[in-house]
Amino acid sequence: METRGRMIPLLAGCVIMMLVSEPAFADGAHRGHEAPQLVGQPTTTVTYQGNRVTITFGPVDLPSAHDGELAASLPRHIFSLPEDMTMVGFRSAVFTKDGTPLPRQYLHHILLINQDKESVSCADEPLFVAGAGLEMSEAHFSAGYGVKMAKEHKHMAIVAFYHGVPPTKDVMASFTMEMAPKGAPVQAMDVYQVGVNVVCYSQFGKRRKDESDEGIEVRPGVQVDRAPLKFRMDGCVKFAYPHGHDHVLLIALENRTERRTLLRTVPDVEADGSFLTFRPQQIYQDAKGFEVNARDDYEMVMVHHRPLQDPRPNHGMGNYLLYMTSGRCPAQ
Repeated sequence: METRGRMIPLLAGCVIMMLVSEPAFADGAHRGHEAPQLVGQPTTTVTYQGNRVTITFGPVDLPSAHDGELAASLPRHIFSLPEDMTMVGFRSAVFTKDGTPLPRQYLHHILLINQDKESVSCADEPLFVAGAGLEMSEAHFSAGYGVKMAKEHKHMAIVAFYHGVPPTKDVMASFTMEMAPKGAPVQAMDVYQVGVNVVCYSQFGKRRKDESDEGIEVRPGVQVDRAPLKFRMDGCVKFAYPHGHDHVLLIALENRTERRTLLRTVPDVEADGSFLTFRPQQIYQDAKGFEVNARDDYEMVMVHHRPLQDPRPNHGMGNYLLYMTSGRCPAQ
């Protein structure tokens, strides 16, 4: 995707890096359920400040090529936490080395993968714990819920910037996880990926002809894309993190068996369709949750509109990261 003409800068500044960085492990050894990796020394640090863990990528000069199946702009960075922790929220930012915020369209994605825990949504793959794209929405789980992150597990952090951005020096990105206070009671949630585009890297070979690591080609005019979905577990969804690109008008998750729309997410966009944000009320969060199951048929839907006069190529995605507890929702 290329950068749009009217990009809105982020208001937030960069995260101040403090304390001691965790070392990178570049030995290439088998780490449980391995994901595609890059070879080389990463320009990435992990820092700790109170109940926050911040991964900082860069600086790197853009544009930068995408490498590997997960489209990384920098070599992957593997780290371990100093103790068992529980993630209860996260946020991201993109900026230059001097702290100047950059337009959100610079960021293609940040991925955080637990290499020692198997994914519940993608068979024989490591667990995708969290991530963000150009939406860079803040995630805050309902009180009492979180994602467990064990001290002995190796986590891999990956960043990708867009190919089409203007030449820019010393670009950086950060991903900050909010952790529960030590000893706080927290119910563990699983993380489940769904999307119209292919979300499991082992299935990338089955992408549509018009789909690449940038997403599904968005043609001029209105475009509706759908993908069938079967869940591999029964769960109670407490939080849904949406991901989309420029020109997206709608992302939805529907239970086709029960004829029920479970999620309907509409972003704010510019007049030309450039993505602005998902407002808080468009990001699902509810301690009561809604149920999904392995029996019913589901469908992911995304709608784009690319202005007829816009000659620039574009690719779209319509994804959710579903944070859910296992089994049925408690009776209300």
